[in-house]
Amino acid sequence: MVSGSVVALVTPMHPSGSIDWDSLDRLVDWHVTEGTCGIVSVGTTGESSTVSVDEHCEVVRRTVAAAAGRIPVIAGTGANSTREAIELTGAAKRLGADAALLVTPYYNKPTQEGLYLHYRAIAEAVDLPQILYNVPSRTACDLLPDTICRLAGVPGIVGLKEATGNLDRARELIARVPRGFALYSGDDATAAEFMLAGGQGTISVTANIVPARLAAVCRAALAGQGALARSLDAELAELHRVLFLESNPIPAKWALAEMGLMEVGIRLPLTPLSATHQPRLRRALADLGLLAACEA
Repeated sequence: MVSGSVVALVTPMHPSGSIDWDSLDRLVDWHVTEGTCGIVSVGTTGESSTVSVDEHCEVVRRTVAAAAGRIPVIAGTGANSTREAIELTGAAKRLGADAALLVTPYYNKPTQEGLYLHYRAIAEAVDLPQILYNVPSRTACDLLPDTICRLAGVPGIVGLKEATGNLDRARELIARVPRGFALYSGDDATAAEFMLAGGQGTISVTANIVPARLAAVCRAALAGQGALARSLDAELAELHRVLFLESNPIPAKWALAEMGLMEVGIRLPLTPLSATHQPRLRRALADLGLLAACEA
């Protein structure tokens, strides 16, 4: 599996809310040239919850085509219906994705046994490498270490995106999962420490904004260069914070528009970044040399 910096890519949109296909192609090219190691297409950051099934599949198809085999594409295919997750994962395989990322079923709050059976059913139904995704702050569903370790033995399940930000849990998983099972941070603020502890990479929101810098943090951390990784990551600490001033991907999409990489487009119930938070995010961008000037 891929290691290093994997971007949880935004889905660019016009102000009308329609998908901006040209900007999507440009963003994929930019990530390839900037050193991003892989792309997650239509994950949480890609607004999987606001696009239709047809749009979801078309974004994956276009991302795979734009990447053209230069870096792997991981399709977000999670759902709170096991049947729907199987259908989306099967579609991702047909569209040429290299793997699937499957968030835990949200809202219906399954038991740990239900989670195990859910993921096992998808892995048995679709022959595509599958990465589990645990983000209880969004789903109200926590995939616990014992269940993760059970699932790590299921053929086809190859890794986990762990987005709790809990480094004690990360260290426990690193110690317990079998060799070859990939562990990715899903929390930008703690990702460097996650990798220094033995994780294989990060699936990152921050990488949308500073792909080369985030890739450098990952290279240092994966090489065991703790002082360098922490120093590079410290330069991004404020950006990590401000990209979550409002619900992801609101700040990330606004920042990319400020940088001139796409238009400001997002779908309800998400809204553009509030005026209250814009100055702080703009300052963070300017401090990193991403804007020509910064308003006070």
